[in-house]
Amino acid sequence: MSYYIDSHCHLHDRQFFSEEEAEKVLARCREMGVEKIVCIGTDPEDSMVACRFAEAHPGVYWTYGVHPEEWTTVDKIASLGPRSAGPSILRVVRVPRGGLPRAAAATSRAAALRIPSIKPFLATPPVAIGEVGLDYHSEGHDREAQIRLFEEMLQLAQDNDLPLSFHVRNAFSDFFPVVANFPGVRGVVHSFTDSKKVLRRILETTDFYVGVNGLATYSTLPTPPLERILLETDAPFLAPVPHRGEKNDPSYIPDVAAWLAGKLEVDIDVVRDVTTRNTEKLFGI
Repeated sequence: MSYYIDSHCHLHDRQFFSEEEAEKVLARCREMGVEKIVCIGTDPEDSMVACRFAEAHPGVYWTYGVHPEEWTTVDKIASLGPRSAGPSILRVVRVPRGGLPRAAAATSRAAALRIPSIKPFLATPPVAIGEVGLDYHSEGHDREAQIRLFEEMLQLAQDNDLPLSFHVRNAFSDFFPVVANFPGVRGVVHSFTDSKKVLRRILETTDFYVGVNGLATYSTLPTPPLERILLETDAPFLAPVPHRGEKNDPSYIPDVAAWLAGKLEVDIDVVRDVTTRNTEKLFGI
């Protein structure tokens, strides 16, 4: 396979990319051999923007998610439907404080949360649930609320047999025990920024992939083995060297691949082919 995939970007977000700019980026992607990109939803409304963008552009895919820092938007999910019509994509009832009993069966939990299948409601279903997870970096974060929301997103992924794109920052101590309650979930730890010890725990205790982006090109982050890596940009953020300081976009994926090839001492074509295969396997694209 002679093309790249950007497994995590926000090209659909008009706060960062105008419609005209996004079209130019897609043209550059084709020139650079980036033939597929995954646009990541960060809240219910943003996810639907990503959905519409994907529907209009071949080779573009989307995810449905609520970023952990957007936990206050959870009440909005109940009223959201595809194109504001038809059955709701996700109807979440607030979980009682303290959560549901761990021993509850998955079917009982799904019924309690009133989470229906989302796939039949959309002409272009999401390829994953994300980005979702835990982020304790900012002051004022609500740990319990984030965990409850994360559990809801994990249940949604299980109910729909979808992988997840995880956002985890300063929160792996809670991340591992929470995901352990949802056996069989698969996903990618997007933009990993933690220690060698935590990376080793991901590699040894889960089947999750790890997202590598431009941040790796100018930091001392530990590098996962190639067979567990997905390439990503997280555009418009974290532009790789030699574009550091610029607005990032998916056409810079080959720069991340080139750095990784040097780091791992393998041919760049090997990096391209392995990471593309990993991404297609995880997302089914």
